[in-house]
Amino acid sequence: MTRSSDSRSSSALLGALAFAALIASTCLIPPAPAFALSQLRTIPGDAAADEPDAAPKDDEIAPRAPSAPGGIPMPDPLVNKQTAPARPGKAESQPGKAPAPETPAAETRDGPVEVLTDVSKIPKPVARMRELIVEAAASGDIERLRPLLGKGETATAIGDSEEETDPVAAVKSLSGDADGLEILAIMLDVLSTGFTVIDKGTPDEMYVWPYFAAKPLDSLTPPEKVDLMRLVTAGDVAAMQEFGSYNFYRIGITPDGQWKFFIGGD
Repeated sequence: MTRSSDSRSSSALLGALAFAALIASTCLIPPAPAFALSQLRTIPGDAAADEPDAAPKDDEIAPRAPSAPGGIPMPDPLVNKQTAPARPGKAESQPGKAPAPETPAAETRDGPVEVLTDVSKIPKPVARMRELIVEAAASGDIERLRPLLGKGETATAIGDSEEETDPVAAVKSLSGDADGLEILAIMLDVLSTGFTVIDKGTPDEMYVWPYFAAKPLDSLTPPEKVDLMRLVTAGDVAAMQEFGSYNFYRIGITPDGQWKFFIGGD
């Protein structure tokens, strides 16, 4: 072998050894780990970032309401019983101290006139006659009053005139219209008010609508004055006060259910 061929063989051997060394060094170096985006934002060496999340203190934890069976938190109570003011009421007895007096009940209305409103507590014949009058008046047919007005000694007193012998015609004559509708409306208004009993316990006992017919006008309370002005105007009330008493229409029914009168005036 010649010197030039030996030199080429040595160069090839050295190149092969260098390539093998390069491959070996590459396999021994571990690959760099891949970082998530959030990890890349963390600055190495930052103490606040390196420490684990600090647990909240006990006094920073807001109290939670107990859970309902379905796992939904129950609402907080509307009233804190420890700080809510005591409810008003009768004072508790304390040793050496007299209990506070109870609030007196509302005073009852003075006078002999008893204002009634519950028709279910009056004699059934009275309640039945009132119901029949209401039904007839609400129908708009004045003739439906005829069987209720009575005859002879039990005939109903109508108005202050004795000229009409026919009771239905007498009632119609009191109305401002030809069909008697206005007077039927007045009957309904009168029977919708409170009522009273006059001459109670005597043969002349009578259930009377409205109670204003038996009660002095100057003794009416504000709510009673409102009741009165559902029937008449303020000018009518002023005229009644000059007259001395209620003088609009009123209805009287005896305890046995007889329609005794439908009159106005004194």
